[in-house]
Amino acid sequence: MDRATATAPSPTRARGGGRSGVPRRLVAALAVTQTVGYGVLYYAFSALLGPMSRDLGISTATAAGALTTAVLVTGLMSVPVGRWLDARGGHALMTTGSLLGATAVVAWSQVQTSAQLYAVFAVIGAASAMVLYEPAFAVVVAVTAPASRTRALLGITLVAGFASSIFIPLTGHLLEATSWRHTLLILAAGYAAIAIPLHAIALRRTGPRHRPPAVKRPRAAVLRDAGFWLLAAGFVLHFAALATIAVHLVLYLISLGYPPAVAATLAGLLGLLSVTGRIVTSLSLRWLPMATITATVLVVQGAAISLLPFTGRHLAGAIACLVLFGLGFGVASIATPAILLDRYGAHGYATTAGTLATPVIIAKACAPLGGAVLAGAAGYRPVILGVAAACIAAGLFVAASRRVPAPANG
Repeated sequence: MDRATATAPSPTRARGGGRSGVPRRLVAALAVTQTVGYGVLYYAFSALLGPMSRDLGISTATAAGALTTAVLVTGLMSVPVGRWLDARGGHALMTTGSLLGATAVVAWSQVQTSAQLYAVFAVIGAASAMVLYEPAFAVVVAVTAPASRTRALLGITLVAGFASSIFIPLTGHLLEATSWRHTLLILAAGYAAIAIPLHAIALRRTGPRHRPPAVKRPRAAVLRDAGFWLLAAGFVLHFAALATIAVHLVLYLISLGYPPAVAATLAGLLGLLSVTGRIVTSLSLRWLPMATITATVLVVQGAAISLLPFTGRHLAGAIACLVLFGLGFGVASIATPAILLDRYGAHGYATTAGTLATPVIIAKACAPLGGAVLAGAAGYRPVILGVAAACIAAGLFVAASRRVPAPANG
């Protein structure tokens, strides 16, 4: 019996799951709130960046720093949020976070200075830590039977994978009809109307029935585990690479000679293919462990993107590279919880996940800036090759973690 199975509720005890052990209404509610949460608290920013910067009289780089601030705050809050989730569950936390997020978006619509913008985004970062993937996954882990967890997490991430495809165009259409400030008020009202009641109702009775034992000892064992640090190194490199590509790919494709519209369309393949990649990964679990699948995908990603500087000037070559890279674009979202559960079990899961998320999120926030500095100094080819090297190294680190025995229970 694996560690996750030994420490988690049985299918018959998983709340609201029926025979399958999947709490379907909870998964459906979280799929919706994650889609709207990522759409409003993260993806809408890209569409609002231009008009907001012009109205506030600041550079786009200064405005973009506000989003970096939010991501950093989210990373710094990952461990305390994880401890709260392990001790008390997600009902109060995610309901309060939804209210805080909606309020922060309203405040965003009223900012007049860059200082106010940064202060508001610090609050948005705190709200994001309370309502997005990490707490949602922790809630699912707490109430879903072990055999059904991957399917439940996949259901959430498949729907939420369309957040950018929905909310970036939606925000653009709202901007055509009204100002960026009124657009934010509309988005805030929509987020509040959807997320607050869904979290308040669907997450009831999802907390621990009894206050669990302190997670300090399990966390100490995790921090002493060499396998954990191999996983951390792998996911830090991988998410840094993904963040760099997400920010710089369009500009790189334009530098290769593609018109902006074509470059944006090619970059859009990544979001669509990420959903396909998650499905393929889930199906592959019938034959291979998640860590092995993830390591293989990351190495393939690195090899594919390494060819882009050499084949990318031809449309077919660019498409082939981006298709292979894009299939792994969303794999880490479902791989991270599955690998942690397999290695450490469900007890103290949220704290363990938060410990891993802290350096990962900080890397996501800082890597695009590093890519911009490198591109300014040496051009985009070293940036793309650096992304390729990071993906391949990440795959090797994840593969190596399987060779390190997991820490013993207790």
